[in-house]
Amino acid sequence: MKLPLVFHPHYSIPFPERHRFPMAKFQRLAEHLQALGIMDESNCHAPAPLSLTTLMRAHDPGYVQRFIRGQLTLQEVKDIGLPWSEWLVERTLRAVSGTLLTVELALQHGLACHLAGGTHHAFPDRGAGFCIFNDLAVAAKSLVDSGQAKKVLILDCDVHQGDGTIAFFEQDPRVITVSFHCEDNYPVAKQSAGINVHVPRGTNDGEYLALLEQHVPALLQQHRPDFVLYDAGADVHIEDRLGHVHLSDAGILARDRYVIDLVMTAEVPIACVIGGGYDHDHAKVAARHGLLHQAASDVWQQRNAQ
Repeated sequence: MKLPLVFHPHYSIPFPERHRFPMAKFQRLAEHLQALGIMDESNCHAPAPLSLTTLMRAHDPGYVQRFIRGQLTLQEVKDIGLPWSEWLVERTLRAVSGTLLTVELALQHGLACHLAGGTHHAFPDRGAGFCIFNDLAVAAKSLVDSGQAKKVLILDCDVHQGDGTIAFFEQDPRVITVSFHCEDNYPVAKQSAGINVHVPRGTNDGEYLALLEQHVPALLQQHRPDFVLYDAGADVHIEDRLGHVHLSDAGILARDRYVIDLVMTAEVPIACVIGGGYDHDHAKVAARHGLLHQAASDVWQQRNAQ
């Protein structure tokens, strides 16, 4: 059996060609992983349409309904940064459903990866920073409310603080939010709750891995989660246009291998999402996101060969 992966062709939708958000990267990522032999029909799982009841247990129902109906204010749309369309509604709901499916597969198999997800700037009642609904929050809340997990740790290694995710769980001790982010970056107003680890501007491969080694084992030991959601943002790459952190391809691969292997060694299931990654060349950014799936596939193969 190969590493369980989750993807839907509607993740990349018709979109303005010169828009800042690289909407085509999801389809490019799927093609990249197929070319590498990491994904094929045997291990690619397509999410079903999202249950709005599940979504509204986490997000404000009025906000959910206004987004679906195209009734957000101009300021709300500007804060999100994506032009509303019926296609955007479809891909947004489908991607949240994809993270929920990734969680289900991780519970079954110990590890699963999504080819989307990580929309960590969305708050309960509003979107921001290319994020409309917070798939990490929806998944974590679903896990603890259903009793499938007693304590969830969200490990966010996107270059930007997972401010929306932190806001969801500020008063909920069942979900531990950990954000490794560049302080000198978006969002300007940071959340103070949760566990925040400052990644200095210009941090290189070795320095970043040292930060992980300093904090992550202790966090797992202290909080003893029974599920981990991992946001493996590729915007820590040295060539990312919104990043300011200087990881190479090898550095991102090492980061993801370290996190996934550490969590699996602790015998905790882990679901991985891709987070942010920005480049005008969609093939380049897709390849950077694919480092997560390469790392996960390597760990999966090593463990299944034992």
